[in-house]
Amino acid sequence: MKKLQLPLFVALVLTFSACKKEQQETEKFSGPKLKENVNPNAALSSFSLNNWMSVLADQNSIATISIPGTHDSGATIEPVSGTAKCQNLSIADQLNAGVRYLDIRCRHIDNAFAIHHGAIYQNLNFNDVLNACINFLNSHPSEAIIMSVKEEHTPSNNTRSFEQTFDSYVQQNPGKWDLGNNVPTLGSIRGKIRLLRRFGASSPKGIDATAWADNTTFDINNAAANLRVQDFYNVNDVNTKWTRIETLLNEAKNDTSNKLYLNYASGYKAGIFSIPSITTVSNSVNPKITTFFTNNTHGKFGIIPLDFVDSGRSQLIVNTNF
Repeated sequence: MKKLQLPLFVALVLTFSACKKEQQETEKFSGPKLKENVNPNAALSSFSLNNWMSVLADQNSIATISIPGTHDSGATIEPVSGTAKCQNLSIADQLNAGVRYLDIRCRHIDNAFAIHHGAIYQNLNFNDVLNACINFLNSHPSEAIIMSVKEEHTPSNNTRSFEQTFDSYVQQNPGKWDLGNNVPTLGSIRGKIRLLRRFGASSPKGIDATAWADNTTFDINNAAANLRVQDFYNVNDVNTKWTRIETLLNEAKNDTSNKLYLNYASGYKAGIFSIPSITTVSNSVNPKITTFFTNNTHGKFGIIPLDFVDSGRSQLIVNTNF
C-alpha cells in the first residue's frame, strides 16, 4: 500500500498543475473588461454602433479590443469602375457605423492636404476629415479614433515639409489629438484622435509605423509600441489573401501580449491590361469576414480595416468585445 502512495501523490500533483495551468491560460484573456456598472449579460443591448466604446472599461489597452476600420477611408470616387473607390460611406457615416480606425491618404499640395487614392483626388480635404471626426467625438466623448496618416501621390507647390503641414492641422484643435507613441489604454484617448504615423517626423509623434513593409505580413517593433500588420494588397489569388487574413485573426486572438494587430482585409487584383479591380477582392473577402465573425463571436481580433464597410459587418466585429 505504501508503494502506491508516491505515484498517487505525483498523479494528484500533475492533475492539479494541469488544471491550474488551464485556468491560468483561460484567465489570460477573456475579452475586454466592461465598466463596473455594465451587466455583462446585457452589454450587447446597452450600446449603439455610434457609442460602443462607452461600455468598455478605461483600463483596456486598445490592443485587447476588436476594432472595425476602413482602408483608404476617404476614397469614394473613381474615374473607372473598380479602380479607386474603396468606400460607399462618408467619414461621418463610417464613424456612426462603428468604425474607429481611419486610413487617411494625404497629398501634400499648396501647404495643405488633399485626400487622394493614388493620383485620384477624392473631392475631400484633410479639414473635411478632421471636421467629421471632431464633430463625432464632441457628440460621443466616450469614443476614440485611431487615425493612420500617410503621404499619397506627388507633392506640389509646398514651402514646408509634410510633417510641418500636419503639425499646422494639429494646432487648429490640439485638444482633440493624442500624439503619444505607445499602445494606449482606451481611457487615455477617449474623445481624441490617436495618430498612427506613416510619415517621417523629426521627433516622436504618434504610433510610429514608418517601417511599413510592402505587400506582405510583417512586424514593427519600436521601443514604445509593437505592431503586427497584414497588408497583402496586390492580390494574385483571393484565396491566398483570405488565408493571410484568417491567419492573423487567429494570431491576434491567441496573443496575450500588448502587440497591436492591423489586419487589412483590402486589396486589388490586376485584370486585363493590368487594370486594378478592388471589387474582385472585396466581393470575395467581405462575405468571408461575415462568416468568420458569425462563427467567432468572442475574443480579441485587432484592428480590421475593410473596403466597403457596412454597419452589419462592423457590428459583428464590435460584438466580439462583449
